[in-house]
Amino acid sequence: MSKAKGVKQVAFNKKAYHDYHILEKFEAGVELFGTEVKSIRQGNVNLKEAFCMVKDGELFARQMHISPYEKGNIFNRDPVRPKRLLMHKKEINRLYARIKQDGLALIPISVYLKDSRVKIELGLARGKKLHDKRDTESERTSNRDMERKLKER
Repeated sequence: MSKAKGVKQVAFNKKAYHDYHILEKFEAGVELFGTEVKSIRQGNVNLKEAFCMVKDGELFARQMHISPYEKGNIFNRDPVRPKRLLMHKKEINRLYARIKQDGLALIPISVYLKDSRVKIELGLARGKKLHDKRDTESERTSNRDMERKLKER
């Protein structure tokens, strides 16, 4: 059986870019069970309320919703159970220090398949204030209006 090559994006967290300034990005593997992987391949993942935390030197993704696989019956797991993320111990310790010292958050940005393995892109993020959100929204609408006017001409 041949492995699928390349990268296929399964889910993207738009809310992360709305609520946070992303400072750095990291890649992590995910410890999953068979029916969860099948469900992810179908695109049944929601990252809207997800966040990551370090507990006892291990990295976990919390509130990441993976819908139950239709044909999984008794093998399905709890959709919002904490999923362990796979990174090197040095990287986890470095992230933990940055989170505790600088008051940053670790947010899942996207879930994708890389050579048939499920990966998560994590962002080291700082929360936006309300005025920052308004600024980015007004900038986006002005850019959209300018492009629309250029298209008309």
